[in-house]
Amino acid sequence: MLQNTGKLAGCTLFITGASRGIGKAIALKAARDGANIVIAAKTAEPHPKLPGTIYTAAQEVEAVGGKALACVVDIRDEQQIGDAVQKAVDKFGGIDILVNNASAINLTGTLETPMKKVDLMLGINLRGTYVTSKLVLPHLLKSSRPHILNLSPPLNLNPVWFKNHTAYTMAKYGMSMCVLGMAEEFRGQVAVNALWPKTAIQTAAMEMLGGEGVAKQCRTADIMADAAYAVLSQPKDFTGHFLVDEDVLKQRGIHNFDQYAVQPGNPLLPDFFLDAEPEELVDHMEKHGATPAFKLPSSASATATSSGPIESTFDVIRAVINEDVVKSTQGIYQFDLSGEHSGVWFLDLKSGAGCAGQGQPPVKADVVMTMDSNDFSKMFAGKLKPTLAFMAGKLRIKGDMTLAIKLEKLMGTMNKSKL
Repeated sequence: MLQNTGKLAGCTLFITGASRGIGKAIALKAARDGANIVIAAKTAEPHPKLPGTIYTAAQEVEAVGGKALACVVDIRDEQQIGDAVQKAVDKFGGIDILVNNASAINLTGTLETPMKKVDLMLGINLRGTYVTSKLVLPHLLKSSRPHILNLSPPLNLNPVWFKNHTAYTMAKYGMSMCVLGMAEEFRGQVAVNALWPKTAIQTAAMEMLGGEGVAKQCRTADIMADAAYAVLSQPKDFTGHFLVDEDVLKQRGIHNFDQYAVQPGNPLLPDFFLDAEPEELVDHMEKHGATPAFKLPSSASATATSSGPIESTFDVIRAVINEDVVKSTQGIYQFDLSGEHSGVWFLDLKSGAGCAGQGQPPVKADVVMTMDSNDFSKMFAGKLKPTLAFMAGKLRIKGDMTLAIKLEKLMGTMNKSKL
C-alpha cells in the first residue's frame, strides 16, 4: 500500500458518489491525512441491495481522522450541487480538490438503449462532471493546491470500445474531454487530470455487470485510492494527464500488486478502454487460466465430435434445467451463431420445466446473444469467460442485461455442480 505522507492534511476534498466504492476509498485515504471530506452523493437512506449512505461514509471518514460533511446531491441537479458547494465553503472555508467520481453505466447497443438510460448516463457522467467542475472552480482558483481529478479513461478511438455501447462510451469520454479542455483552459492555475484502473475493480457496479463470481478477478478499490492520493499530492503544474492506476504506483516504487487483488494469484479482468488490441488481452487471459463461468462436463466434451459441439452443449443444458431453474430465471434466450456451426438456438427458462433447442424460441426472446459458434463452444467448455468475450467485442448482447447475468450465474452453478 502507498503510505500516507500527510500532504493532504487540512485540504478540503469535494467527492461525488463518495458513499461507496472507489469514491469512498479515496475519501478514507485522504481522511487519514486529516483532510476534510465533502461526501456529495444521492444515498441518504439505506439501499435495499447496495451498502452505505452518505452518513455512514461520513462516520467512517471521521473514524480514521478526517472531518466530514455529508450532502445529499444528485449531480444532474445544478441547484443541489451549488447548495453543497456553498455548505462546504461555509464549513471548511474553501475547496481545494474536486474528485468527479459519480458515474452511471449501461452496456447496451443503440437500438436497445432507452433514451431514459441515455439521458441518465449523459446527465451524470458528462453534464454532471461539467457542472460540478464549473461550480467548484471559482473556489479552486483561490486554493494554494487546486486539483480536479476525473475518474475517466484515456480517449481511445478504437471502434471496439464504441460498437457495443455507444451511449456509455460517449458519456464516459465526456468526462475525459472535460480533462482535455479544462487542463489547458486552467493551465498554471488548477491541475486537471484523469485516472482509470488497469483492471476491473470490485464494486457494486462490477458485481451487477459480471455477477458474484467476477469479484475474484478484480482488484479492490484501495488501488485506485492509493493512485488518486499520489496524483492529488502533486503540485498544480502536474496537469493534463490521462493516468492508469498501476502505472502511477509503479512510478512510486510499488511493484507488488497482489496486495490489491481480491484473491491474489487469480487472473484479472482488464478494464474497458485500455488496449493494444482487446482480443489480444482476451487471448492472454485465456492462456493464463481466466476463471470460467461456463464449463462443459467432460462426458459432454467426449461426445462433441460425434453429435456436433453446439448440440452437445444443449444436451448438457437440457439435462440440468428444471422448474426451479425456470422459476428463478424467468427469461427466454436466443443464440445467433455464425461461423463454422452457424445457426439459431434458444433456451426457454420462462415456462414449465424449461426447454432448449435449435431454431427460433417459441416467443420473442428477452435476450439475444450473437457470437461466432467456435467462441460459443469455447465459452461453454470453460475456455472463454463471457465477461471477457463481451468486453472484447466477441459477444454481443441485446435485451435485458439482468437476465443475461442470470444466465451466466446459472452456468456458473452448473460448473460448480460438475454436471
